[in-house]
Amino acid sequence: MTQPSQEMGRAGRKKEKGWVKELEIYIDGASKGNPGPSGIGVVFCKDGQTIKNLSNYIGNATNNVAEYTALIFALQEALIMKAEVLKIKTDSQLLCRQLNKIYKVKNKNILVLYNQAIHLLGAFKKVSFVHIPREENEGADKLATLAVKKHK
Repeated sequence: MTQPSQEMGRAGRKKEKGWVKELEIYIDGASKGNPGPSGIGVVFCKDGQTIKNLSNYIGNATNNVAEYTALIFALQEALIMKAEVLKIKTDSQLLCRQLNKIYKVKNKNILVLYNQAIHLLGAFKKVSFVHIPREENEGADKLATLAVKKHK
């Protein structure tokens, strides 16, 4: 029996060939009531093709908490997928500007999530955040809304 071909990754970890090096990730959070029942949606794409979707109910939260929670889920999943370069697309101008260090994080609840995201970001070679119009984030939006609806 032959072993799968492997190469060494960061920190000396072995990686299977064929791992996902670069990902484009669409994230969204939805809150019905703000705060209210909330969900997250994440769409992972490689070479223009969707390769994975995440949709989770996260309980009662504000829309901004839902947006950051979607980001954290996305980063955690990208680590599991062994991605190294991420382009994260969001329709949340606030999240995008905070992570691009244009705005400071003033809300204490968001600051905890922001710090967790910053910690996870350190595991990647390169991450960029792009603000996109809501119409371009339809997939993640539908997944976030679906998570809230399914919970009812």
